[in-house]
Amino acid sequence: MPTHPVMHADNPLLLEADFTDFSALRPEHVQPAIEQRIAELRSAVEQVCGDAASASEPSWDNLIEPLQRASEALTRSWGVVSHLHSVLDTPPLREAFNRMLPQVSRTWAEIHADPRLFARHAALCKTPAFARLDPLRRRIAEHMLRDLRLGGSELRGPDHARFAQIEQRCAELEQAFSEHVLDATDAFRVRAAPGQVGGLPEDVLQAAREAAAGDEAYEFTLQEPSYQPVMDYAQDRGLRHTLYRARVTRASDLGDPTLDNSAVMAELLALRHEQARLLGFDNAAELSLQTKMADSPAQVEDFLLDLARRARPYAEREWRELHDFARTELGLEQLQAWDVAFVAERLRERRYAYSEQELRRYFTEPQVLNGLFDLVQRLFGLHITEQAAHGAWHADVRLWRVEQADGSLAGHFYTDLHARAGKQGGAWMNDLRGRWRRPAGELQTPVAVLTCNFARGVGARPALLAYDDVVSLFHEFGHGLHHLLTRVDEIAASGMNGVEWDAVELPSQFLENYCREWEVLHRIGRHVDSGEPLPRELFERIRAARNFLAGMATLRQVEYALFDLRAHATLRSFTPQAIAALAREVREQVAVVFPPEFARFEHSFTHIFAGGYAAGYYSYKWAEVLSADAYALFEERGLFDARTGASFRDEILARGASRDALESFRAFRGRDPSIEALLRHQGMVEGA
Repeated sequence: MPTHPVMHADNPLLLEADFTDFSALRPEHVQPAIEQRIAELRSAVEQVCGDAASASEPSWDNLIEPLQRASEALTRSWGVVSHLHSVLDTPPLREAFNRMLPQVSRTWAEIHADPRLFARHAALCKTPAFARLDPLRRRIAEHMLRDLRLGGSELRGPDHARFAQIEQRCAELEQAFSEHVLDATDAFRVRAAPGQVGGLPEDVLQAAREAAAGDEAYEFTLQEPSYQPVMDYAQDRGLRHTLYRARVTRASDLGDPTLDNSAVMAELLALRHEQARLLGFDNAAELSLQTKMADSPAQVEDFLLDLARRARPYAEREWRELHDFARTELGLEQLQAWDVAFVAERLRERRYAYSEQELRRYFTEPQVLNGLFDLVQRLFGLHITEQAAHGAWHADVRLWRVEQADGSLAGHFYTDLHARAGKQGGAWMNDLRGRWRRPAGELQTPVAVLTCNFARGVGARPALLAYDDVVSLFHEFGHGLHHLLTRVDEIAASGMNGVEWDAVELPSQFLENYCREWEVLHRIGRHVDSGEPLPRELFERIRAARNFLAGMATLRQVEYALFDLRAHATLRSFTPQAIAALAREVREQVAVVFPPEFARFEHSFTHIFAGGYAAGYYSYKWAEVLSADAYALFEERGLFDARTGASFRDEILARGASRDALESFRAFRGRDPSIEALLRHQGMVEGA
């Protein structure tokens, strides 16, 4: 890496442009830019807390405004680096990222734990001027005071120093966990002979042949577009077993020891517990819930166990049906974990007379995007157009402009939809910039990134999406709408900033519901070869299958959420053995599907060990109650009812953290949320 400094004018991370020039961004830009942003933030802290400032009464203008400016700049620059690290990881970029990660983590930890900042914010909240602030700014100031308290600012002496050490070490461990999973995923390759690939779709085979570089063989990986078709369609049980075992043992003690997450998990849980205790909480889950809708770990556990109780009869019946079908129709006396997806797909084909592969031919990426954009235009009056993505980080990336019904700019978003090496698996939405009315008065509009890991098109064909891919795209676009349609001008409360974590999935899960409606699917379903629309008969079969294995899926989510909750609430022996024992205990209590002894799902559970969902994985099911109940209002009034769409946009999507999420839900729905719509949507109501 060059040692010469990179000048400001040459550094994309420091330019105040609407869009970062990722193509000009090099690893050597990272250190000077982030060091400058850190210096600016530390200078702002001294400005608002120094001797000269302490002599004056704190106000919004002399305390919060300077901190917001410097914090936003660091967050934006580091966010660009983090994003690129997640979608186009290279050894030089990883080195640059990891070099600066401790400094960034230490800076935030020290600022959040600064007793001077806490004292100034506490004093602000007691001034006469505070009472004259508008309600949004008062709320932001109060939340900042809360966050400083949770950041350790009231601690003193050794406790204060230890808290800061924990913050930094946790950031390092979370990054290590994520990198281990990525590297273990990318490292695996298996070659199969022509006689082992029976049953696999032709487009999957073509991609596997290309990966094998012309050899008379097929190469498969753990990337989702390669892995999942093998599990769903490969008739060779040995091939399914090979990929399954590699997948569920990633980053564990059963693989490369340099990528083993066993010790990382144990240390992370121990440090999170210690940190919570320093702040006066009994456990890390209690600390986590301070910024969520749920009141206590006990309330969350009761919610999860109640959901498990309701889902269990359906899950048990589904599991028996899979077993019976495997034995009587497929000759599998013992249904193993690597058989489940294959058997389920055969049962789906038998029961509902369609296959996922048949369905894929109707969902081309361009048509699905067009249908999605048409939907949000009908619901919310949005107009989406593509513009040139100059300076994007990869040739797959596209840039889109979002306008409100009146023609005003709402914001922009990128799409990066295809799997590749060096890109983290899964799907997510990142924000590169939030909405903010800057101090000088100019409006900064939001920029988002929607990231998925779909299979790319083969030959001249466009990418074909599985039905689950369509749902994932709608889901992430729901997050994008939450970020883009905010009308809050304060950066600390705009978009998803400051929204309770167990409510952020409401817009995303809400939008998923439209993937199950004829009025939407017949618009996005066009056969890749003939262009013929999705037949109504096929749609009805899809609709009939909407709750196929829903009970098992619910119990699986409850299992993961309960493991996460108890790992942060009740676990006291922080060892790999204790973590594994907890996973078994939870599984025995709520599951109907039991994986083999070698399975190590927790070792790649990035959501809770590296993705911000610690003691919060329950949020998916919690928010699903909200989203199903919200969608039920559209079912009552009309799926595209303009008045209801405007209300959802104005009361949910536009509000950010300007009020509690429950208040926003009540403003839209007219009452508290009910679980009944979720149970009905998932077929877990007798007679549904």
